[in-house]
Amino acid sequence: PRSTLFPYTTLFRSGFFSLYIGIDLGTANTLVNVHGKGIVINEPSWVVINKRSRETIAVGYSAKEMVGRTPANYVAIRPLRDGVISEFEITKSMLEYFIGKVHQQAIVPMPRPRVCIGIPSGATEVEKRAVYDAAMAAGAREAYLIEEPRAAAIGAGLPINEVKGTMIVDIGGGTTEVAVISMGEIVISRSLRIAGDELDEDILQYIRKKYNLLIGERMAEQIKVAIGSAYPLQNELTITARGRNLITGLPGSIEVSSVEIREAMNPSIQIIVDTIKDALDEVPPELVSDLLDSGVCLAGGGSQILGLVPRLKDELNLRVWMADDPMTCVARGAGLVLENLGRYKRFLVGLERSASKG
Repeated sequence: PRSTLFPYTTLFRSGFFSLYIGIDLGTANTLVNVHGKGIVINEPSWVVINKRSRETIAVGYSAKEMVGRTPANYVAIRPLRDGVISEFEITKSMLEYFIGKVHQQAIVPMPRPRVCIGIPSGATEVEKRAVYDAAMAAGAREAYLIEEPRAAAIGAGLPINEVKGTMIVDIGGGTTEVAVISMGEIVISRSLRIAGDELDEDILQYIRKKYNLLIGERMAEQIKVAIGSAYPLQNELTITARGRNLITGLPGSIEVSSVEIREAMNPSIQIIVDTIKDALDEVPPELVSDLLDSGVCLAGGGSQILGLVPRLKDELNLRVWMADDPMTCVARGAGLVLENLGRYKRFLVGLERSASKG
C-alpha cells in the first residue's frame, strides 16, 4: 500500500540511502571505498580515447592493457599528473565510469552519491576546484575534498586527534606526502612531486643509457615492482628487461639485477629521504619526543618498495613501520570521513561553494 511505502520513498528521494564513496584519485591507480563494502574498485588511472571524436573507449584495467598498443586514431592517457588533474574532461569521464560501476554493484538503484576525494597537500586552489568540479560533473550529489596525508593517517588508524605527534609518509604514483599531525592539525607538511612515476622513469633512462635498450613505461614499472629496492637485499634478484635495441632497431632483451635497479632509483629515493629529514628538522622538540615513541608510518603503493623500511630506519634514527594495506589508506580514510562527517568535518579542504558546505 502507498501509506506503507511513503516513508521509504521520502527517505530515498531525500538521499538518505545515498552511497558514501571515498576516492583516492591517484596518478597511477584510482581506488574507491564504499561504506559497508570496503574497497570495491582498484584500477589503473588510464583512459583510452578516440583522437577525433574525444569519445572514451576504455577505462582502468582495459585501458592500461592498450597502452603502447593502440591504433593511430586512439590514444591512451593518464588524466592526472603529479596527483592533480591535467585533463579535465577525461578525468570526468573516468570518475563517471568508476561511480557508475559502483552503482551497478548496488542491489537497488541509488540516488547520486556523496563523495570524498583525497588531494595532494600542495595542490593549488585551481587544482582543488578542478577535482571538485570533476566530481560534481561526474554525478556526485555532494563532493568533499581532504588532504591526502590526513586521509592516509585516518585510514591507517593513527590517533591524529590526540595531543600527541604522529608522522605519515604517503608515497603514491605522482606525489610523496610527508606530514606531522597533532590534535588533528598538520604541524609540518611537505608535498613532493617525486614518487612511483619518477622511479619508473629512472629505471627507463638507466637501461637506455647503460644498455642502449629502450623499454616502455609498463616494463619499467614491472621491473620496479619485481626487483626494485631501496636497501641491499639478503638475496639479490634479477629480471629480464625487454625492449628495442637503439643501435640495431631490433627487439632485444637483457638481464638486470636488483643492484643495478637500486642504483638507478637511488637519486629519487634519496630526495624522498632528504624531504622527510627536512620536515623532521622543523618539528618542535616535544613532538620529536612523541615521534620517538610512535615512529613514522608509511602508506601508499610506493611505500612497498623492498628495503624502504630499513633504509628509512637507518637514515632517520626512528622506528619506521608500514600501515596495514598501505595502498588503500587514502581511500579508506576518505570513506571514514564521510561516515563520521560531524567528527571529521574540520579536516575537509574548504572551497567557496563546495567542501565548506555541510
